[in-house]
Amino acid sequence: MPKKKATNGGAPPLEDKLLAILKICQKMNTKRDPEVLLDLLAREAARLVEADRASIFLLDKQKRQLWSWVALDSEEIRFDARLGIAGAVAMSGEAINVENAQDDARFYLDIDAQTGYVTKTILAVPLRNYQGEIIGTFEVLNKKKGCFTSADQDILEALASNAAISIETAQLFQDLKHHRDKLLEENTSLWREVEGKFATEHILGTSDKIQKVVRLIEQISDSEVSVLIQGESGTGKELVARAIHYGSSRARNPLVTVNCAALPESLLESELFGIEKGVATGVERRIGKFEVADGGTLFLDEIGDLPLVAQAKILRTLQEKLIERVGGRKLLPVNVRVLAATNKNLEEEIKKDNFREDLYYRLKVVHIAMPPLREIRMDIPLLANHFLSRYSEEVGKGAKELSPAAVDSLMNYHWPGNVRELENEMKRLMVSIRRRVIEKEHLSDAIRQSAPSSRRASHSLKEVVAETVEELEKEMILEALEACQHNQLRAASRLGLSRQGLFKKIKRYGLR
Repeated sequence: MPKKKATNGGAPPLEDKLLAILKICQKMNTKRDPEVLLDLLAREAARLVEADRASIFLLDKQKRQLWSWVALDSEEIRFDARLGIAGAVAMSGEAINVENAQDDARFYLDIDAQTGYVTKTILAVPLRNYQGEIIGTFEVLNKKKGCFTSADQDILEALASNAAISIETAQLFQDLKHHRDKLLEENTSLWREVEGKFATEHILGTSDKIQKVVRLIEQISDSEVSVLIQGESGTGKELVARAIHYGSSRARNPLVTVNCAALPESLLESELFGIEKGVATGVERRIGKFEVADGGTLFLDEIGDLPLVAQAKILRTLQEKLIERVGGRKLLPVNVRVLAATNKNLEEEIKKDNFREDLYYRLKVVHIAMPPLREIRMDIPLLANHFLSRYSEEVGKGAKELSPAAVDSLMNYHWPGNVRELENEMKRLMVSIRRRVIEKEHLSDAIRQSAPSSRRASHSLKEVVAETVEELEKEMILEALEACQHNQLRAASRLGLSRQGLFKKIKRYGLR
């Protein structure tokens, strides 16, 4: 079939232009970047109606401005939505065809002044979304031959009706992308906050016992071994478990805590392993804590209170990495790291037949012993001031400090509730004492009236500082020896000591 000849001095026939519009619409539907989309529309519109250039002005309803995201070969333009031909179209919703822009009173001369472009002829049509609302103006400028025709207007309006929907879709896509990026950024920030909150740097204490715990946590966090944490109530066993989890490769997966002492024996098995529907009247299927923690960490607190039947099932799960729901017939694989904590002496419980020896050794791949507060008295001032600072921020009150007499009383007290008891005491003082300096008489009766229970407890603040210096010196010596592969001459040089001086300190501190 012979091709149709071009009319209007070589311009493509109308059928070809309609086909071009369809192709442009297909291209528009693939563009999700608003800037790329608007650039495409401006270039194709100018080509279709044989104009020198095209501009798309979008309506900012809040600021009542029109602004050009794309104006070919020019920068962004922004002006009052009531000004110019574009403004007149946006306000009236009617197309405007101007044969001599410089003589038209509606023409906004400042735009040409900004761009350095001389506008002669203009054809402008409104951009309407699918609800019929005007979202901007579509202009073509300077017809290459003559003036814009009614056929040009039909083509531009057809293009504009499809363009408006594509523009809104692209803007929505961009908004969603920005929203997603913001959520990802906030999520990353929150994870950093969570991971930082439970990192080992936040396990406070300069005493040798606490520093040993911190070093051990850092060594084993990113492994897959089970850990048994033992210590009296209030010594921070859960904080250690969180530090291990958030320092591991499982940190972005769940950390699930089960207080074994708080669950009735009748519910313990279904709570840990889940239950199938119909096991009893009205029972619905429910997954257990092992499944919830899949890919993450399960922290079994107070594991010494578990009944023997539950102990046997946990042992089987640790060995086989499989669970079976109550009433179920299918074994389900689980990928869980187990951390356990207890305030009981499990070896004594084994002798009493209250705890399985095989489970004990399965859990105790790594053992962490949390010292009671009375054994790390040198850390009491540091911990007390930390809690005062934290609760000062939480309750919005000014900072407080402890008098030397108050510090002495805190260090003399035997702290049966350990760090948790100290934290609660500092919280009480922060909310109940108005004075900036907390004196001895402000302390609880039991703390205020306590007598020194040992030589260590009666140490003055000056002696505590001396002990702290000794601990730091021991730590520096050990680090230097390790860095120098235990070559004493090189370690002494690293520390600025003579070999004999280093030898004396090693002997005095009983270091190996």
